[in-house]
Amino acid sequence: MNYLSSLAVILSLFVSGVFYNVQEESESSFYSLNAKTLSGEDFSFEQLKGKRVLIVNTASKCGYTPQYEELQQLYMDYEMQGFTIVGFPSNDFGKQEPGSNKEIEEFCQKNYGVTFLMMDKVVVKNNEEQHPVYQWLTQMSLNKVADAKVKWNFNKFLIDDKGHWVKHYPSKISPMDDKIVNFAKGNY
Repeated sequence: MNYLSSLAVILSLFVSGVFYNVQEESESSFYSLNAKTLSGEDFSFEQLKGKRVLIVNTASKCGYTPQYEELQQLYMDYEMQGFTIVGFPSNDFGKQEPGSNKEIEEFCQKNYGVTFLMMDKVVVKNNEEQHPVYQWLTQMSLNKVADAKVKWNFNKFLIDDKGHWVKHYPSKISPMDDKIVNFAKGNY
């Protein structure tokens, strides 16, 4: 194939949308997301490739706060099997996370021995200030699977090892529920 023929093939693929769709998909990919950790460091979700992920919005003064203990246990039980947890503190519901990032980190360490990844305090509610990670988690137009609404602290989102949105669970579902444990084990 000569140069002009090759160029014509590439141009026709571009015009037909092959290259555009690849770019569009990567722009709304789970792995294209970023956030800051509690200590203020940038964190790229590319680092989560190949892992099953549970994302949870947390609060220190909530009736569901004891779920930190179960989350930590789940993390310790399955982290060596390709599972991880990412916590996002939020003060959106009942003002139940009023502390600074430093205070949140100290609370989690002292009371629950949290070792899973905790991020910067963010807005998780479905509004114009919603963090991009939570936009992706709650909008089918971005995650390509389902719309979801975060109604309170300790909502849980499951993302498979290829970055696909799997399921959303409300606050009342325990991190040690069989469905979540099976996901952590890789049986879903």
